[in-house]
Amino acid sequence: MVLIPFQDLSRGTWVDENALQPAQVTTYWSWDDVHAADNYLAQIEDLYARNATNIEKAGYIEEQFISLGLNTGVQPYKLTSSVGSTLGANAYGVYPVPRASGAEAIVISASWVSRTDEGAGTPNMRGVATVLALARYLKKYSLWAKDLIFVVNDGHVDGMHAWLNAYHGIEQPNLQTKPLKHVSGVIWTALCIDYPGHSFSHLGIFYEGLNGRLPNQDLMNSVVRIAGTTGVPTILYDNIESSASYTVPNWLANLPLLGKWTKHWMFKNYLFRASNVKRHVQYEGLNRGSGVHGLFHKFRIDAITLFGVPSMGPHGFHSLGQVIESSLRTMNNLLERLHASFFFYILTSVTTFVNFGGYLASAILVSVSMIFGGLRLWVIAGWQRTMVVRVIPDENDTKEEVPKKEWPTAIPMTVWRRRDRPVIQVLAIMLVTHVIGYLVFLLVTAPFFFRKTPALSGLFTRLAMLPFLALHPFTRQYLTACPSHSYYPKKSAPQAPLHLILKAFNLYISSIVISITSVLNFSLAAGLAVLLGLPLTFTGTTAQPLRYLLVLAVSPMGILSVASHVFGEQEVVRVLTRTCICPLPSKDCSSV
Repeated sequence: MVLIPFQDLSRGTWVDENALQPAQVTTYWSWDDVHAADNYLAQIEDLYARNATNIEKAGYIEEQFISLGLNTGVQPYKLTSSVGSTLGANAYGVYPVPRASGAEAIVISASWVSRTDEGAGTPNMRGVATVLALARYLKKYSLWAKDLIFVVNDGHVDGMHAWLNAYHGIEQPNLQTKPLKHVSGVIWTALCIDYPGHSFSHLGIFYEGLNGRLPNQDLMNSVVRIAGTTGVPTILYDNIESSASYTVPNWLANLPLLGKWTKHWMFKNYLFRASNVKRHVQYEGLNRGSGVHGLFHKFRIDAITLFGVPSMGPHGFHSLGQVIESSLRTMNNLLERLHASFFFYILTSVTTFVNFGGYLASAILVSVSMIFGGLRLWVIAGWQRTMVVRVIPDENDTKEEVPKKEWPTAIPMTVWRRRDRPVIQVLAIMLVTHVIGYLVFLLVTAPFFFRKTPALSGLFTRLAMLPFLALHPFTRQYLTACPSHSYYPKKSAPQAPLHLILKAFNLYISSIVISITSVLNFSLAAGLAVLLGLPLTFTGTTAQPLRYLLVLAVSPMGILSVASHVFGEQEVVRVLTRTCICPLPSKDCSSV
């Protein structure tokens, strides 16, 4: 896995779909449209200055869409989760193009809250103004083959979650909303605009979706090429450093063995690519989307977020409008859904990637090694090595007493004896631990959990100790038909140690989970390989308390317990509530 960021394993990106033809059109976005965007921005700033409510902001967007002749609607919603209730209102406008049947559509969206600091609350005023200016500009032309849908969603991701569910007719118990007044056809692609600063220096590409879903790579490759011809530099995420100018961390530069190598361009190039891979693994491994676009992927809609990295220049509405117009014209050329390029990949830079076959083997090798390790323990547990003495009688041996030098010959020998494996006990222990884990999950997703956290000091530590109940002899005695040796006499046949079978079964299950998950979500599989593979490897085959504590420390509740002691329980809860980007009852929610 450490080799994934190496440049030699990466390939250059290209556009597979011939129909796209990126950067092959003449754009007509002009300074008049920039002036219109500035006017919209001034009115939006006035809304924020007088602290307008969500309904007032949605009403303003509705008025502007109506004045442009769009089919407009406002969608109020109430979203209830374990964190609390969220009230909001989305505004949207549908432009049914005159030259098409309305069977397909493209979405251009912006949220009121930017993804800056993972949606911490920075307003996305220029992103909303860009959507309004695009709606005013794009409806002037009759070249569109797909309907255009303009959405300004409330909040960061909660509003788009409510709008997409309503658009596709999905009912959710904790989501209260009404059906949309106006809809169009099947949405093929979507662009989410995030422009929080006064101007921007680079255009960041965010592409990760929920549960490891990724958009077709042709969409990103097209936008990158279009931005390049427009003169706008593109980057992955908001990482404005390049491989040549990457800043090596001080702790790494001060290492005695690596000090001189940290200045080498290959080392900086590796760290630059590794930082992009790390960011990708963080989003994908936690089953989080890197922006509003991540909600589209579960409906088989290819979507990305264009993030204007805040700066004092040199780009603004003019450059962004040209990039978006040309990108929409490219999407308009599609005759079918994007399918020719990759859906499984890791971008090491904005123009290079590692394909599916290049990184999958690293997780599969760990999985295979774990399954063989489990089989080895299964064999060891089934046999016991003992030393016996074999007596070879002398040919002249009689019942009469013979001198000592003529006694029979004794030869030590190794004998393997079969042992019983306590499978029933191990299965019962695993069942109890899984039930405890499920109960803990119900607890942390209950509405009162996050609200009562200040009174639950040390809760994560207490929850982390619950699995030890399954290892207690009394628990094993009453849960299994095969009682514990601590309270019953030994059988005639020897029995294998319990911890050997338990570790073997854990290796089996871990191997199966990692191998299956690696196909769908490699980052999650890689994380499981580290969190499960390393502790189970270092625990050995002997029962030692320190090794048990190591396994406990890397368990989910163990990690939360350690984090709560290091960073504080309030900070851990804050991260957990921010990680869950959609309500817990939803089947596509990222796991807490």
